[in-house]
Amino acid sequence: MVKVAFVTGAAQGIGEAIAHRLSRDGFAVAVADLNLDKADGVAQSITANGGRALAIRVDVADRDSFNNAVDEAAYKLGGFDVIVNNAGVAPTTPIETITPEMFDKVLHINLGGTIWGMQAAVRKFRELGHGGKIINASSQAGVVGNPNLMLYCSTKFAVRGVTQVAARDLASEGITANAYAPGIVKTPMMMDIAHQVGKNAGKDDEWGMNTFAKDIALGRLSEPEDVAAAVSFLAGPDSNYVTGQTLIVDGGMQFH
Repeated sequence: MVKVAFVTGAAQGIGEAIAHRLSRDGFAVAVADLNLDKADGVAQSITANGGRALAIRVDVADRDSFNNAVDEAAYKLGGFDVIVNNAGVAPTTPIETITPEMFDKVLHINLGGTIWGMQAAVRKFRELGHGGKIINASSQAGVVGNPNLMLYCSTKFAVRGVTQVAARDLASEGITANAYAPGIVKTPMMMDIAHQVGKNAGKDDEWGMNTFAKDIALGRLSEPEDVAAAVSFLAGPDSNYVTGQTLIVDGGMQFH
């Protein structure tokens, strides 16, 4: 029986790479994103390559939207086995620039969107009478504080915490919960961060990127596919005895 994976933020960047990789691994994939047109493009690409995919609009910050999206995916794809809570935002937030509105937005998307996703997935696993896998996006910025990223870091540290709680609470039901922590990945989000950090310092984009990339032991920026490979492990049977962990995929920026 084909297993079903639900990936948020799957219309571009890391999420898109994860959707393609899980399809190649044999999953039917729900390509979930706020941008339905771009999600549909990813789903069509997967289908053209022989996979099975469905584009679904989801606002991860909205609990009802998330529940409805999970119900739609399970109904149309015939099951629900893995959720990848990948969607997130990463505005540059020097301390003095943070506003209540920005705080609410980032916390609701990055942390709220992870909690609502876990909640919806657990409900569906229970309805279907089996265990499952929860995979949450943290970051190397959720392992060590990064300059200019106070709100993003705070949410990504929190994701590691809620992942550990879920792992404790759900283990008896055969549900595992793990996180992945990408490093400096060549995505539109990272390029924007580098631009803003450079701009804040009166420097160029390359300088901004180098503030993050200079300590990568392997000497290159990450491709989205590097991260997708780690998520593939967490989604597949080889990780059945792994729970509560954060798998750091950063080319050797942090050692733990």
